[in-house]
Amino acid sequence: MVNKEEKTNEPTMERRERPKAAGQAEEWNYLAELSASGAMPGHQKRIFHAEGGVSEGIWSSMNLSYSRGDDPEHVTENFRRFAEAAGFDFETIVTSDQTHTTNVRCVGKEDCGSGITRPRSFHEIDGMITDTPGVVLATFYADCVPLYFVDPVHRAIGLSHSGWRGTVHKMAAATIREMQKVFGTNPSELLAAIGPSICQDCYEVSEDVTEQFAQTFPEEVHSRLFYRKPNGKYQLNLWEANYQIFLESGVPESQIQMPNLCTCCNPDALFSHRATGGKRGNLAAFLWIEE
Repeated sequence: MVNKEEKTNEPTMERRERPKAAGQAEEWNYLAELSASGAMPGHQKRIFHAEGGVSEGIWSSMNLSYSRGDDPEHVTENFRRFAEAAGFDFETIVTSDQTHTTNVRCVGKEDCGSGITRPRSFHEIDGMITDTPGVVLATFYADCVPLYFVDPVHRAIGLSHSGWRGTVHKMAAATIREMQKVFGTNPSELLAAIGPSICQDCYEVSEDVTEQFAQTFPEEVHSRLFYRKPNGKYQLNLWEANYQIFLESGVPESQIQMPNLCTCCNPDALFSHRATGGKRGNLAAFLWIEE
């Protein structure tokens, strides 16, 4: 297994090369702790994983989605393997039902197993929050942006999926508002992170998508969010857009961690919809409070 741990408080937009796996059968992880110098005992973890499972073909090998056409038994075994390696109980996972909304749900022990060991009792949920130790939040990706939220004061966490639709409708802000409502979270105390996802160099979009971002974000940041190419298409920066939303919501700059890892640039290690033309499995992000 090849692991990479990273702790940084200063946001940066430079891209880092992924670690090189030593062999075909090795696992590759992206793992970082969000415990901010021990501010929250029982630290939270965010993890990405693309290899080390039992799935084959286009889903090889750590596919964590039942909706991509993979053998369900393989997906379940992948979840079991991942949970064991990460150090949590397989049956404590709560999965999202992502439909590119900004809907956020507070989940607890009663939701454990949702989407894996039993059907979900909820639908159209792209973000989840909890303050219950031992409840493992899980969301899914293959270029879209994972957003992580840790409130060390109220011992609460959030995990949200944000594609371009979620970003233009400010999923990060919606998640923070829900944490404020449910837990009394103060945005100035939040630790936030933007996870591995597609970078601006790889993300070409049409003018109608860019126009929505131009209408949503102030003009002074447009040059950092997108630029037009000779072919009439645009390159869109979802990392910067979500960074701006965190700042706008009151999260201090020093408490926002940037990804520096592009899914599309690393299709041999991470599932990418763009890089594979949709022939792929799904990554998963996990976040939990240790008991």
